[in-house]
Amino acid sequence: MKTNTWIKLTFALAIPLGVALAAFADDATPGALPPASAQKDVTYANNIKQIFDHSCTKCHSGDKPKAHLMLDSLAGAIKGSKDGPVITPGDSAKSQMILAVSHATKDDHEWMPPTHNRAGIPPLTPEQIGLLRAWIDQGAK
Repeated sequence: MKTNTWIKLTFALAIPLGVALAAFADDATPGALPPASAQKDVTYANNIKQIFDHSCTKCHSGDKPKAHLMLDSLAGAIKGSKDGPVITPGDSAKSQMILAVSHATKDDHEWMPPTHNRAGIPPLTPEQIGLLRAWIDQGAK
């Protein structure tokens, strides 16, 4: 009889606890963005293309780029994806690209590069993200 009471009590406590934890997870604040680099005169050609070539263009270039996002040229990066611009020149914190590479979205399917990608491409470093932020904040030229 005592075992039955413990089982009921366990379930009675587990359900509200599970609901509370789920609500807390939904309200979680996405990860903080790394700060923008202090480097001046950041350009696509001199600073950003090499980051994209190493971490992005395997999927975002060629005849069938994922999400129709071409990152192998400045024009392609500015144009954006099938869903619209991924860069907000002058405001990196609102740029979808920065949110994706910083893993600052709740949906890990938006993270870039994707976790467990076939190519084994690691996440961008805080320094690389900072340089991307500086480039965008400086007008994405």
